[in-house]
Amino acid sequence: MRLIVMGTGPFATPSFRALLRSGHQVLALVTRPIADPGRRKSSANPMRDEAEAANVDVLAPADVNDTQFLIELHGRQADLFVVCDFGQILSADCLQAARRGGINLHGSLLPKYRGAAPVHWAIYHGDPVTGVSVIHMTPRLDGGPILTTIETPVGPDETTEQLESRLAQLGVEAVLRALQMLEQWDGVSDLGERQNASQMTRAPRLKKGQGLIDWSLSATQIRNQIRAFTPWPGTSTHFPRAAGEPLRVIIHTAQVETDAPHANPGTIVAADAKRLVVACGQQALSLLTVQPAGKRTMAIDEFLRGYPVQVGSQLA
Repeated sequence: MRLIVMGTGPFATPSFRALLRSGHQVLALVTRPIADPGRRKSSANPMRDEAEAANVDVLAPADVNDTQFLIELHGRQADLFVVCDFGQILSADCLQAARRGGINLHGSLLPKYRGAAPVHWAIYHGDPVTGVSVIHMTPRLDGGPILTTIETPVGPDETTEQLESRLAQLGVEAVLRALQMLEQWDGVSDLGERQNASQMTRAPRLKKGQGLIDWSLSATQIRNQIRAFTPWPGTSTHFPRAAGEPLRVIIHTAQVETDAPHANPGTIVAADAKRLVVACGQQALSLLTVQPAGKRTMAIDEFLRGYPVQVGSQLA
């Protein structure tokens, strides 16, 4: 088939590479415009780098649904759009610019976690299993019929960055399976499995301020948040200081403590040269690696040498 790929971020890159090696013809990459045109390449756009290395045309419209750009798409006479990690919603008119419409690779088991941050929210909510889905696209966000899914367990220590990398690799097989279905489709009969709207959940884009710890949550919930929000927006708390404003500290890794003394959430219940334990709404959390504001990441013993704490102090 004649394909136009639409994507920007690293989640789409393994599938793009596989398509370039497949028997399908990749006509062009549609991607995000370079923020600074004076730079030769955008380090934040691995898809552009891959396309340029493979001598594939790169199209970078500010709005993929712009009338003039739709004329460009129609002129390419594509059979199918393959969309992943793109950042724009394709209108009905845009989808009609390819003979068989478009497919989208999404990082969840749809209809769960429709939206921009499915991997983050799966880890945040402690899901034991997640996966990838490929849908036949409609103008509704992530709402089209499901063509293929692949499941995988979520590792107990996996962060968003690590799980996204694994899911991106799983996406290769899912996309290739979906292409086989589209090749055999008569263009008229029902394709794929309709999503059950009653099982739909949202995965909205994260905001910078969402990482502040609510110590009234359980230790497991907070640890899930730390894993989910690594590397961005990070999970942070504030340590009191005798003089000056409280110190903002990002928590990179932590473990649940089941036998710590009970105290109000956010209270330091154990502290020595190598250990710092904080009470939560249920159980407690031992902080393992942290990053004080403006400093590098460090093990908790190094942090405690430069910032002594007292049992009973309250974090916020």
